[in-house]
Amino acid sequence: MSVAQGSAVKGRTRWKRFATVVVPSAFIAGAIVFGQATGAIAASFSVSGQQFKVSADKLEGTGFVQYGGLATEKGGNPANPADPKNHFVAVSGIKSAKLYNLCQSVKVPGLPVSMVIHAGQAAGSPAEATDLLIDLTSLKGDATFENIQIGIDASDLSKGGPNAKGMQGSFAQQADSVTITNLKQVAWSTTAGTFKLTGLDLSLSTGGTPFECF
Repeated sequence: MSVAQGSAVKGRTRWKRFATVVVPSAFIAGAIVFGQATGAIAASFSVSGQQFKVSADKLEGTGFVQYGGLATEKGGNPANPADPKNHFVAVSGIKSAKLYNLCQSVKVPGLPVSMVIHAGQAAGSPAEATDLLIDLTSLKGDATFENIQIGIDASDLSKGGPNAKGMQGSFAQQADSVTITNLKQVAWSTTAGTFKLTGLDLSLSTGGTPFECF
């Protein structure tokens, strides 16, 4: 995706950041607790420096894990948690997920525009993802877990996929499945093995109050 750039240097920088925002993601819940050390970084890339919002009427997931971690902006030092380009996160993973009426929005800092994505809006045709990993900072909704284990060592996690593990000695939790209704999430990044966006609808919202998912 490309976006026309403005004439001022400041404008070009903002639009470039907007144009390279990662398209969709999805999320998780549970008690967000950090252990004695930070966990692994969910994304294998530097985060952009701006967060995005995700909402869904319902998320149904199998194979859920969660542990503490860091999201690092470009130029940051992940070995130094005090670096202002590092952000504490709850790393959440789901082996496979279905999301009903998915919405993602990201607002461009300093500009009256946001990018909005809708998917999985048709009845019986949710968005679907596998091997999700999310750098999460906020999650609201009603969650139900099946066979949950709270307080497991993050290095022993086994239900969220091969890359969904944290550091030895740090707090974690996992469950066979998770269902979240009225999901509202704020995150730095998301990665997935596959992401099927049924009925994808991408648009730009402009004006005094650009649209956001919540």
